[in-house]
Order: sequence, then structure tokens, then C-alpha cells
Amino acid sequence: MNSPLLNSIGLGSLDIAYVLIALIVCIIILLVLLIVEFNKINLLTKRYNKFMAGANGRSLEKKLGELIDNQAMINSLLEKNNKEIRELFKRNKNNFQKIGLVKYDAFNAMGGNMSFALALLDENNNGFVINSVHSTTGCFVYNKRIMGGQCKASLGPEEQRAINKAMGIKAKKESEDEGND
Repeated sequence: MNSPLLNSIGLGSLDIAYVLIALIVCIIILLVLLIVEFNKINLLTKRYNKFMAGANGRSLEKKLGELIDNQAMINSLLEKNNKEIRELFKRNKNNFQKIGLVKYDAFNAMGGNMSFALALLDENNNGFVINSVHSTTGCFVYNKRIMGGQCKASLGPEEQRAINKAMGIKAKKESEDEGND
């Protein structure tokens, strides 16, 4: 077959069967691609229908708006809570957090084990120690201020043990005596 069109582009001697075979192969490839794309569109349509099920576009927009508003409210509440927590921690630094109590017999079997030294300290080891000395004739209470775990006034051994207990410092004798306190 001699075609003027094929002659004009330089393919006049080409057998038309080869051209038809090439066209059929191209059509098959295009059909396969069309089927793949059709499956993708079906999957996307199913996802869209599932997403939009029971809702029109306006109600979906409303739901998204509500979610955004709720998220903004949650963020503001979270920031408020974090601020309050920081304030509580700041205030708590000055509260008495550490306690040390030492009971002892001030007069060797004359007053019983009624005397005690009580240390109350904050986070920075500031506070006071109370020493209550009991005897057969009465009770005497002494208070000494503690700054940074130290006292400017002289301390009795029981007072120092109470401070050490409050600060978590264990002395050798104290470990042995712990069962007696």
C-alpha cells in the first residue's frame, strides 16, 4: 500500500501492518494505565465518601472550626496551668519540707525520754530547731534559727543531730541509734 501521507514523512515503504501493531500495543498500554487510574479514583472516592459520611460540607467546616476553637482553649488552659504550677513551686521553696526529730533523755533517767530536738527546714536548709528539755521540775523550750544548714548560736549534740536528720546527713552513731528514736 502506497500512502501519500507516509511518503511525505519518509515512511512510504513501511508496511502498514507494523503501524497497526504499534498502535494496538499503545492502545493496550493506555487501557492498562486507564484501569490503574480508575482504581485510584475509586479508592479516593471511597475515602472521600467515608470522610463526608453523614455530613455536608458546611457541617464539616463547622466541626473543623470547633476543633480549632477547642484546641485554642486547651492551649490557653495549659499555659494557665503551667503558670500556676510554676507559682506553686516558687511558693513551696519557702515551706518547711525537711523535718528532723531526735528524742533523748536530758538528765540521764531523771526526766525520762521526754526531751526532744525538732528541726524544720525549707528547700534551702533555712528554718529553725526547737529543743524541748523535760525534767522532773518542768519543761524548758529553746528555739534557734538555722540559715543554710548552719546556726550562729552554739548547738547541743541533739540539736545538731536533728538538723542533720532534716538535711539527710547520717552520722555513724546516728545510724546505730535510729532504732531507739
